[in-house]
Amino acid sequence: MILMKNITRDGNPVLRKVAEPLTFPLSDHYKKLADDMMEYLINSQDPKIAEKHQLRAGVGLAAPQVGESVQMAALLVPDDEGNIIFKDTFVNPEILSESVRQVCLSEGEGCLSVDEVINGYVPRPDKLTIHYFTVDGEEKTIRLKDYPAIVASHEIDHLKGHLFYDRINKEDPFYLADDTIVIS
Repeated sequence: MILMKNITRDGNPVLRKVAEPLTFPLSDHYKKLADDMMEYLINSQDPKIAEKHQLRAGVGLAAPQVGESVQMAALLVPDDEGNIIFKDTFVNPEILSESVRQVCLSEGEGCLSVDEVINGYVPRPDKLTIHYFTVDGEEKTIRLKDYPAIVASHEIDHLKGHLFYDRINKEDPFYLADDTIVIS
């Protein structure tokens, strides 16, 4: 079971490396890693389990965040009522297209690997088309928008060695282009 002590923290070089693609079939090690990452997200979103194990809630977890520089990320995205609207594990994801219109969260973003609060808007594409493989090697192409697109973009950034605060405007952290969608 992945616990907060197993989460790689900002400053560790693995978070700034470009992750290596995986080959199929996945080894048992990487299948277990995928299961463990999804289990963390499920547990972190369950208030009783999260409190018992002192887990910070997460909606995505990329392999570099647990010290593995490979292109794999688990996503478990709930809506406002807690219903899961997207659940899958990306292996070797590639963004095929992205909208010009940007979206951001009104409260900014956080990250399991970043302990401090970093204020500012994190603009990302509102719509993404992503090609990836599942853990079983099934090839998929999906379109995501709004919150699920934000989460997917955040996790794919991890696989490219980027952290959310890299996207915050350094001169004006709360600057947004006029047509940016702000999600509460």
